[in-house]
Amino acid sequence: MTIDAFHGFTLAILLLFVGKGLVARWGILRRYSIPESLVGGLACALVVFALYYGAGIVISFDLEARDALLLYFFAAIGLGTDARTLRHGGRPLLILSGLAIGFMVLQNLAGMEMARAFGLDPRAGLMVGSISLTGGVGTTLAWSDHFVQNLGIAQAQELGLAANMIGLIAACTIGGPIASLLMRRHRLQAGDSALEIGTLHSDEQHARLDYYGVLLALLWLNLALMLGHGINALVALTPVTLPAFVGCLLAGILLRTISDWMRPGGRGRLWNWPSMQPGIALVSDMSLGLFLTMALMGLRLWELQPVLAFITAAMLVQIALVIAFVLLIVFRAMGKDYQAAVVCAGFGGIALGSTATAIANMTAVTREHGAAREAFIVVPLVCGFVIDIANALVISLMAG
Repeated sequence: MTIDAFHGFTLAILLLFVGKGLVARWGILRRYSIPESLVGGLACALVVFALYYGAGIVISFDLEARDALLLYFFAAIGLGTDARTLRHGGRPLLILSGLAIGFMVLQNLAGMEMARAFGLDPRAGLMVGSISLTGGVGTTLAWSDHFVQNLGIAQAQELGLAANMIGLIAACTIGGPIASLLMRRHRLQAGDSALEIGTLHSDEQHARLDYYGVLLALLWLNLALMLGHGINALVALTPVTLPAFVGCLLAGILLRTISDWMRPGGRGRLWNWPSMQPGIALVSDMSLGLFLTMALMGLRLWELQPVLAFITAAMLVQIALVIAFVLLIVFRAMGKDYQAAVVCAGFGGIALGSTATAIANMTAVTREHGAAREAFIVVPLVCGFVIDIANALVISLMAG
């Protein structure tokens, strides 16, 4: 039974509400920063799984709108990236970026070796490497079609999504204990107890969502998508293979940089950042939530059974690799101080989960021990600006 695109999209909206309701009711989901879309989408996937095994009914979804939602999300990320903020990170930003990129390669090599050990195509290991763990669900789904259609790895999407789900929980679990261990071992203390996260929240200015601002947001998002398609067309002329979202991300960054240069105050008739920013944030949040929900709705869990042993073994290796890398390399390279310990708490989110899990881990540490302003500048910049572009290049080169 196939559910058409309109009814599938409507169901995705309903499932996102279900996910929001469950996360609001169950504290454990909030504590581990589990996205509402993950909860709603998996709830549907489990129902489909039960119908398959219980009644032999195979349900599939026409997810026509899913890919467009992904492009809107990454275009919004690009428009929201002020390239001028990169200078505030300085040397720690460069070091952490290098560590994150180096770990992507290490992560992929580990995944490929595990795939080879289980008799699979070594490139299938990339789906349990930086694609799903450093990149997250969006990157997993963006690369799945290439792996299935061009590389012939039939279960690529299922492998990646399963690895991402396990990695998300693991990232939330290991971050705080790693920081606590480092602080006890090296007797580290924060120099300031005032939380920068609390300050940011108290000083945050909430612009009113208005018709003009939302209309401007849609205009610039569509322009970013148009420019992104042009960038992707140019990339297609080269030997490099990049998913479509990278072009939209770069287009958004380029449009933001040019517009800020032409309108330094960010206020004009067609470029009014204070007015349009809430609209861009709204479209971004809705696009990502519905995209993830629709992606997980169609997850065919029964197809994981033949590779269950591989997923379990590969994720145990990846989690152990993150812990060792953080304790032996990241902490030393970032300065062996309290700021470095907080960055280490966030690195699990960078390497296994998402920006949200990285920030959640660091927030838990600072609430207990005090502020770490440098960490809260560097880690979001690496997650939001460096990771997506660098990961796409690493994957492209290693996938062949």
